[in-house]
Amino acid sequence: MNGESIRRRRQCESCGKRFTTYEKADLADITVIKKDNTREPFDRNKILGGIMIAGQKRSISRDKMESIVDKIEARLRTSGNKEIQSRKIGDMVVKELFNTDPVAYIRFASVYNNFDSPEEFRKYVLMLRKGTKKRSRN
Repeated sequence: MNGESIRRRRQCESCGKRFTTYEKADLADITVIKKDNTREPFDRNKILGGIMIAGQKRSISRDKMESIVDKIEARLRTSGNKEIQSRKIGDMVVKELFNTDPVAYIRFASVYNNFDSPEEFRKYVLMLRKGTKKRSRN
């Protein structure tokens, strides 16, 4: 997923000369559908940037942030969908941060959901907690 490739040593059948090839999975491109219905190619760096801002001055390592992005990207690529709503990606990030760091979660969720009041945020946290409890029982 992270640009990793497989190195293979091969031999030419006609001349016998050995050479190296590097193989990389050809992953289908994912298109993100924005709130205004415009479309753009998936960019993992946008997710990482948002997580880095939310996790500023927190104890979340860069490796953990990368791991969250890797997990989300893997889910997107294995879903088989070529298009995904940006909202769904944001929901994935919120859920991962909820389980990683409460302050980073609050920072990301408050900007992502554009809350107008503390009450809206409180309702959102309660809704998310209920959803997490349901998932943990399965």
